[in-house]
Amino acid sequence: MPRGEIDEAWIEEAVRRYRRIESLQAEFDQAVATVEVTVRSPDGLVEVVVTAGGSITDVRFLGALHNRHPRDVAASVQAAVTAAADAAQWAREKLHNETFTAYRPLTGA
Repeated sequence: MPRGEIDEAWIEEAVRRYRRIESLQAEFDQAVATVEVTVRSPDGLVEVVVTAGGSITDVRFLGALHNRHPRDVAASVQAAVTAAADAAQWAREKLHNETFTAYRPLTGA
C-alpha cells in the first residue's frame, strides 16, 4: 500500500476486534462478580465462600465452638480467609484464560 493511504480493511478489523474485546470484558466482569469458590480452614472448622472478585459472601462454622480456645478459632478463620483470597485469585485467572483464550492480538501484517 502506498504511503499515506488508509487501509480501511485493517481499520474495520480493528474496530470489530475492539468491540469483541469490550464484549469479552463485560462477560469476564460478570463472571468475576458471580462465580463463587468455597474453601475450608485446614482443621475443617471454618468454611468461606468467596467470589472470583474477592468478595466474601458467606462464612460458616462447621463444628462446635464452645470447647475451642478463641485463639484457635481466630486462627481457623484467618486460615480460611487467606485460602479464600488465594482461591479468588485462582478463579480470576481461570476465568480470564477461559474468556480470552481465543483472542489473538491484531497485527499490522
